Amino acid sequence: MTSAAEKDTDNDRRNVSDALGVVVLGACAGWPLVSSIGRDARPEGVLLAVLAVAAGYAAGRMSGSLLPVAAPCAGALAGLGLAVAMPQVAPGPEFTTPLGHTGAVAALLALATGAACCAAWATPVPALRFGLRMLAAGIAVAGAAMGSAAGCAASAVVLLCSLAAGRMRRRGPGLAGLLLAATLVTATVWGTASNVLPAGLTSALRGPLPEHRVQLWRDALRLARRNTALGVGPGRLGELSGSAPEALLPDGKPHSAPLQQAAEQGLFGVLLLATAFCWILYALWRSPRSTPVTLTAGAALTALAAIAAVGDALSFTTVSAGAGLLAGLATAHPWGAGVPGS
Repeated sequence: MTSAAEKDTDNDRRNVSDALGVVVLGACAGWPLVSSIGRDARPEGVLLAVLAVAAGYAAGRMSGSLLPVAAPCAGALAGLGLAVAMPQVAPGPEFTTPLGHTGAVAALLALATGAACCAAWATPVPALRFGLRMLAAGIAVAGAAMGSAAGCAASAVVLLCSLAAGRMRRRGPGLAGLLLAATLVTATVWGTASNVLPAGLTSALRGPLPEHRVQLWRDALRLARRNTALGVGPGRLGELSGSAPEALLPDGKPHSAPLQQAAEQGLFGVLLLATAFCWILYALWRSPRSTPVTLTAGAALTALAAIAAVGDALSFTTVSAGAGLLAGLATAHPWGAGVPGS
């Protein structure tokens, strides 16, 4: 039995994580406006992304409290449907090149797999749990059938991490490992743009990373170094980058969320992006849901962070809303549930 004092302490900790979330999301919405002052900037895209995350998070908290199994299952099916439909909605060479909707499709598949695995851990019925894990495996297979190697790989990694999460007694070390993984991917992207990686690693990355993608990253880093404090302003990178207009389908983005933040919103924008990810992991750490559920959601969101570090997945509202929804589902307090140890 959980004592009243333990319940009060856990409620206080969750209230702290919720308050931090309000502050972080508020700062993420306010800073683009500050960095736009006196410039012909376009912060609407950033504001829409923040709004999508907040709305998805709120929806996940409410639906996860009422339907802890059905809600993530529905989210998984919706994510899979959006991923399948996206190439048809926006056809053309942009989907088949490394600069287009491939990142968004991979991100949706990873989030859908995470939602299916969360639903599997939430149900006490063995047959239903097995079926939901087969759904997660089917999402990975769907990624391969769609030609999204990144989506297939991300889904498989999330599924394996979810299975491994069932053997972990404490979530803290697992979440710390996920934070380290996201940091390593971001550091690799930053090192590639700075041309400071060892020659062997640079050669290994040269195949999967086209030269034009790397040049976009270097342009973004060059602009970030010239405008360290405020950046060049949201939405202005395409105008100032020498490589963006030469892309097959120029969209004015460097296809790396950390580098885009650095170039357009300066150092503080990068810190806000990192803080938002750390806040989500902290909210998962303090979540009343079971350790397998929180680690599974953390693995899916870390996969999203890795995809966003090398692509433009966060430029799509459906991805931002899906990330918020999964985080909300994994931090919701189901009606009548006890408070697990963390």
